[in-house]
Amino acid sequence: MDTASQQRILGYFIEEAKEHLQTLEQGILNLSTSAQDAEMVNEMFRAAHSVKGGAAMLGYSSIQKTAHRLEDSFKILKDNSINVDQKLESLFLAGCDHLQDLIDRLESSPDFSDADAIETLEKAESNFSVLQSYLECLLSEGASENSPATVNIAEEVTAILKQMLQLFKQADSPANRQELQKLAQSLGTIAPEQATWQKFIAIATKAISNRKYPFKTIAQIVIRDIKQAGDNLDQGKINAIVPSKNLQQLAATAPASNETAAPVAAQQIPQIPIPKEPVAAANMLKKVFNSAELSQIIKILSS
Repeated sequence: MDTASQQRILGYFIEEAKEHLQTLEQGILNLSTSAQDAEMVNEMFRAAHSVKGGAAMLGYSSIQKTAHRLEDSFKILKDNSINVDQKLESLFLAGCDHLQDLIDRLESSPDFSDADAIETLEKAESNFSVLQSYLECLLSEGASENSPATVNIAEEVTAILKQMLQLFKQADSPANRQELQKLAQSLGTIAPEQATWQKFIAIATKAISNRKYPFKTIAQIVIRDIKQAGDNLDQGKINAIVPSKNLQQLAATAPASNETAAPVAAQQIPQIPIPKEPVAAANMLKKVFNSAELSQIIKILSS
């Protein structure tokens, strides 16, 4: 197929994709009403399906995968009676935004490829993991309209923490800091009505932005604090959701550019000499950490 024909087909796909995105956005913005209209849900399902098929035909797997995830979510909505709330609307809208972003980038760049969409796909996958988990929780709560949604909070927090860990393993850059902040903020959607949790997430987000401290120091404190806070939220221990002193220090105002990083964080975080011999190293860790902390270390090392 010649270049002119390829460009013409691509143009058709982008125009149709825009129309499908408009259908999706209109339905999602009023999802509580749309979900009660079987035909409207079918239209949104078909819109996502059509974008998926067109992207697969043209070889844009990033768009195909994102549309497919939306399609799967709409299928659950289509086949089941679900009480839609603001959180569900926000998660669906975020998924639609990721698809919109990919279509816009394809339209604006003739050289667009799946390699350019890796970061967008990672963010989309994180959102869809939370969406899938939340849909399953809404399904499990069943017929009782007055009962609160029993979200698998620990699973949602873990899914986002895995994304954060992958970013912390990369180079310390403004772009990675920004993506980490977005992931931290997405944790707030897990319990939007819980003020204590929202305050904790705001502190964690601010801590990530403080360039006074290196990635390694931030990763140690932020991941540990979020994991512990998430466990407390999951267990209903709201009063125990308190940022550690180290996290509060990270969230403090960053120093001026001519100041040097204060050594306080290093003083407050004990440095443990680890032997090179595996058995001796394991014994040393057993002496320093309790079983819960050792379990967390194993999860981090195996992620």
